[in-house]
Amino acid sequence: MKTTLISAAELAALPPQDVLVVDCRYDTADSGRGERDYRAGHVPGAVFASLDRDLSDLSRQSEGLGRHPLPSEPAFAAVLGRWGWRPGLQVVAYDAGSGALAAARLWWLLRLAGERAVAVLDGGYAAWQAAGLPAETAVPARTPTQATIRFDPAQVVLDHAAVTHRPDQLLLDARAAPRYRGDTEPLDRVGGHVPGARNRPFADNLAADGRFKPADELKREFLAVLGDRAPSQVVHSCGSGVTACHNLLAMEHAGLAGSRLYAPSWSGWVSDPARPVATGDA
Repeated sequence: MKTTLISAAELAALPPQDVLVVDCRYDTADSGRGERDYRAGHVPGAVFASLDRDLSDLSRQSEGLGRHPLPSEPAFAAVLGRWGWRPGLQVVAYDAGSGALAAARLWWLLRLAGERAVAVLDGGYAAWQAAGLPAETAVPARTPTQATIRFDPAQVVLDHAAVTHRPDQLLLDARAAPRYRGDTEPLDRVGGHVPGARNRPFADNLAADGRFKPADELKREFLAVLGDRAPSQVVHSCGSGVTACHNLLAMEHAGLAGSRLYAPSWSGWVSDPARPVATGDA
């Protein structure tokens, strides 16, 4: 059972009937590109997951839950059932390259539902192609199932007030430093970060080849940020609760289990203009 990362060679060796492969490619500048790329070629047997339709509930954006509000339990269960998922089935999610967007989000959603047999393809579809492994364009016909899930509320933070002014907690922002500092903000109402948040850009989890750094290296880097805090005292944030899952995945891969996700993240925080905004490196 793979629970964090899986290599292209390991995925290729799995019997097709023993794995559900999910293509999660997504482009923030072109929300339809991921599905077009999927239809042009994907890992054999892979189904497609839309970040907007399958892994989020965009109808709830007006509720202050961020740009990618979490799907409800019944909605996510319906998606899993459409894919033919069953409890305990190994799931492998991948995106274009680094697992930075929806692949890590799907990994976390299944963890939120209590599933452990879920991993992200290290290096994404780019690693699959670089290994010379086959691709196909056919959309698989999987037998639907009746899926039922329950999310674990202990793994997620939805209350905006619960992420500030707590000395026993570290809010870790996964966005690139210029967005964290407020130098630029291409997506949300205003730039900056939640007061008290620290910055750990998700890109820092990756080596030059686009794969995750070794687990021991990630552990050293995260412990340097955490200080004397336990992983259970860490809450991850980003722009909309998607790339923050990359930091959560990296910590889990490094053996630092138990951190949580602030699902509304920055876009949810700034939905109320009365909430304070911090800028710069502090």
